[in-house]
Amino acid sequence: MKFARLGPVGAELPVVVGDDGVRSLAGLTEDIDARFWESDGPARVAAALAAGDLPPVDDAGSLRIGAPIARPGAIVCIGMNYAAHAAESGAQPPTSPVIFLKAPNTLAGPNDTVTIPRGSTKTDWEVELGVVIGKRASYLDSPTDSLDHVAGFVVANDLSERAFQLEVSGGQWSKGKIAAGFSPVGPWLVTPDEVEHQKLALRSFVNGEPRQDSSTGDQIFDVATVIHHLSQYMVLDPGDLIMTGTPEGVALSGRFAYLRAGDVVEVEIDGLGRQRQEYVAFEADR
Repeated sequence: MKFARLGPVGAELPVVVGDDGVRSLAGLTEDIDARFWESDGPARVAAALAAGDLPPVDDAGSLRIGAPIARPGAIVCIGMNYAAHAAESGAQPPTSPVIFLKAPNTLAGPNDTVTIPRGSTKTDWEVELGVVIGKRASYLDSPTDSLDHVAGFVVANDLSERAFQLEVSGGQWSKGKIAAGFSPVGPWLVTPDEVEHQKLALRSFVNGEPRQDSSTGDQIFDVATVIHHLSQYMVLDPGDLIMTGTPEGVALSGRFAYLRAGDVVEVEIDGLGRQRQEYVAFEADR
């Protein structure tokens, strides 16, 4: 199944997207959030679909597409999870997953306008496979247990301000990762039964020109390993989002210009959809 959230910021309507159109989940759940996953939401949606109980959203095509998950408790990111990206960053491939956190209020819709942070000179794009947790994970015994805790997969753009991240960081990356709107996600969440998550092509484009072109099969640490590893250090709750790293082809490589006002970034993952963001300059009253 494909889940989405449509409508104005803060008032999104939870929906399921199928071959016969878009159907409202408003009578079944308040949102695509922790309570939805904890209450076996997908099974309840499947039953409601079979019974014909979900009304169509006739104006779905005219509505803003929000992030397909409500504000997560945590956004956990894996750094340098593709060997070629580690190399273009001037680093050796890690021998253990590199972890950093993003603030929940960085979450944005897939096509929302992105404001370049005040004082930024090095805003960068990063297409990534996002993993949404569906069941609490803590101290998992083995990576083989990990996928039982996955609600679904999403397209994510882990936006970064490289000067903030690396030059004034104080030794941590978070300053370059936590600007408002720096985590566009969606358009859909696709459930695991419809995704071969380690065989997905992922790509990015800036102003129509190709930048990244790789496969999740090139990850150093696969999804199951990442979830198991994280569970040894933190509790992953339903609705939490994991961004699993980006491949080579970002501006940090020195091969491309950083983003400026007026630029358009598009990122896509096969089977999970495509995003498009226009970038605008910071204004004090925005």
